[in-house]
Amino acid sequence: MSNAVNRQRGVEHDIVQPPQVAAAAPYYEPQANEIAVFEAAARRKLPVMLKGPTGCGKTRFLEYMAWRLKRALVTVSCHEDLTSSDLVGRFLLEGAQTVWQDGPLTRAVKAGAICYLDEIVEARTDSTVVIHSLTDHRRKLTLEKKGEEIDAHDDFLLVISYNPGYQTVLKDLKPSTKQRFIGLTFDFPTPEIEKKIIMTEVPGLPGDIATKLVATGNKARGLKDHGLDEVTSTRALVYAANLIVAGLPPVEACRAAMVHPMTDDIELSAALSEIISAHFD
Repeated sequence: MSNAVNRQRGVEHDIVQPPQVAAAAPYYEPQANEIAVFEAAARRKLPVMLKGPTGCGKTRFLEYMAWRLKRALVTVSCHEDLTSSDLVGRFLLEGAQTVWQDGPLTRAVKAGAICYLDEIVEARTDSTVVIHSLTDHRRKLTLEKKGEEIDAHDDFLLVISYNPGYQTVLKDLKPSTKQRFIGLTFDFPTPEIEKKIIMTEVPGLPGDIATKLVATGNKARGLKDHGLDEVTSTRALVYAANLIVAGLPPVEACRAAMVHPMTDDIELSAALSEIISAHFD
């Protein structure tokens, strides 16, 4: 149906530029066979779930795979107020007309992009129901408000991320939803790889400082079972490295990146500070 006919009916489809493919390869260090598994899933059009703690490289991995597969990446950061309309689209008033605007999921389905629902457990349950028909043999997206059903482009791929550390009785994926995905489990890299990542991400960082940062991070992660909700991530170590290269003393940089954002508990802060001092003082 042409846009001219739609205008006569008071409904005009929003024209949105298709998502773009990344031009340069994002930096990523493989941990195991995750690249081969993801490529196999993509060839068979299977949805993928990335599991692992915050800051361990899930998003960077997906950015790299989107570049490697030469597909655009559409990212949706999930939150508790995310509605199905936020994903698929909605009618909007524009002057005297009612205009339909595709949501990010719909745009990805049409363009053959990778749609990444980041931290899906944060989204409302009713908003994630819309992905069910995209995660089985149907590969269709239903636009209930328009009374339409869209066949997914052959290159479309749905990917979600999931942090098992956040799961509770109220916030968790149903087993029936998990079984719709191929699962890839991520963890923090080995010390050797983590040092390489930090030095690549932060040019100019001395090797001995990178070694101390990695050792500090690994030691701090031991507090996970002693009150910390989240452990020191590779991202936090990169932040600390950036502060050091910017001229901040290592101890101050580590406290700013690895202590103050992590906890307000006085005892836990003291424990983390002791670990930092032991490696840098």
